[in-house]
Amino acid sequence: MTVVERPKTAIRRVGPGWAARYRAMVVVSDILCALLAGGLAVVVRFGEVTPYVEPYAVLSGALPVLWVVVVGLSRAYEPRFAGVGSEEFRRVARAGMMLTAAVAVGSYVTKIDVARGYVIIALPLMTVFTLLARYALRRRLHRKRTKLQCMRRVIAVGHKESVASLITLLKRERYHGMHIVGACLPDDSASDDEVGVPVLGGFSDVPIAVDQIGADTVAVLACPEFDGSALRRLAWRLEKSRTDLVVAPALMEVAGPRTTIRPVAGMPLLHVEHPELAGGRRLIKDVFDRVVAGLGLITLSPLFLIIAVAVRTTSSGPAYFRQTRVGKDGKTFTIVKFRTMGLDAESRKVELVSDADGVLFKVRNDPRVTRVGAFLRRHSLDELPQLVNVVKGDMSLVGPRPPLPQEVARYGDDVRRRLLVRPGMTGLWQVSGRSDLSWEEAVRLDLRYMENWSLTLDLQIMWKTWSAVARGSGAY
Repeated sequence: MTVVERPKTAIRRVGPGWAARYRAMVVVSDILCALLAGGLAVVVRFGEVTPYVEPYAVLSGALPVLWVVVVGLSRAYEPRFAGVGSEEFRRVARAGMMLTAAVAVGSYVTKIDVARGYVIIALPLMTVFTLLARYALRRRLHRKRTKLQCMRRVIAVGHKESVASLITLLKRERYHGMHIVGACLPDDSASDDEVGVPVLGGFSDVPIAVDQIGADTVAVLACPEFDGSALRRLAWRLEKSRTDLVVAPALMEVAGPRTTIRPVAGMPLLHVEHPELAGGRRLIKDVFDRVVAGLGLITLSPLFLIIAVAVRTTSSGPAYFRQTRVGKDGKTFTIVKFRTMGLDAESRKVELVSDADGVLFKVRNDPRVTRVGAFLRRHSLDELPQLVNVVKGDMSLVGPRPPLPQEVARYGDDVRRRLLVRPGMTGLWQVSGRSDLSWEEAVRLDLRYMENWSLTLDLQIMWKTWSAVARGSGAY
């Protein structure tokens, strides 16, 4: 296979330009957040300008420089964290704790009398403001990436099946910022149409293809042709053009916190921790779920009353719907929801044709759904009574989708791993497309969550659930 000739005008090496601009915006936002926090701390703690306050005004002016240095030492400005993952936020929070501890220890050792009220207000506020500003910048970056702006131009290297899967995934999740602009496949692999992007040559043509199409990243997918020696030689050939090289391991859907690199005899071995399905962290999750669910029931009780009245007055029958679902370890429980269908819904089910998507029964514009029920489903308000199931311990706030017994009866061995944890009111499936997802994609997301659970991930999913519910897309 020879490299496809492209006109010279098509070569557009964007390089790190957008990344440099984004990092500059992050630094500026950090400076502004530090100035704002320092100014507020002076106003709140001291109220008026006096000779005693002047040193703190000077300190507030110097705080942005100190903050940028500390954040830089925490490596929170690295381009690899831009727009993806929680590591950026963890490093900023760690920088805030480091600075607070350094000020406390420094004032104690040097015997400098620092107003504790100023420190308690300025440093935590600065950290919170920075986290909020970075979240806003990330959202802006994600919006740009939906329009294929601020993307890395990537050449995928591997066999056609794995390359096609990567292209499909990155098209669906553009916020990762990786745009496949070409592929290098084995000599007899496939044509452009089969893969979905231009096939630029074979495995030996990768550096030429990078220069030809103006790529800044090469993604090598798991394939037997690329052993350690081949990867090392490829990295040497990409050094001159400063092209990033990323390697996808054969083990997929494993989050970063579960993996560590352990060099043994010069070989970087990837150590994978087992998923944490029991123990202290799971106990913390259980307590967190029940406390938050209990507070939610108390806070939302007026809304429960309004919805119940709306359901009862617009259709005959009870306001609540109960159904048997399968929970942790295959144990059944009764789920509670607001009723969204007529009383004859089950008898009419045989008249309907599903989307024939795996084991799920899904119907768009289901005629059994009432007018009020459609609104409740679109905004997931019908699922609020499941807070009772969370308090009882049948469900979790975040977890896999709670399946029906007839669905579980058709599960394969891999899918049954979903039953190792409690099902959730929301989950990755909820914030990634809801009912618009295919059966295979919903299973993949549930298994990814189960394998990589953490309380931080739970909080991220709960935060994203609000926007997914407000949009109302994918719910029917």
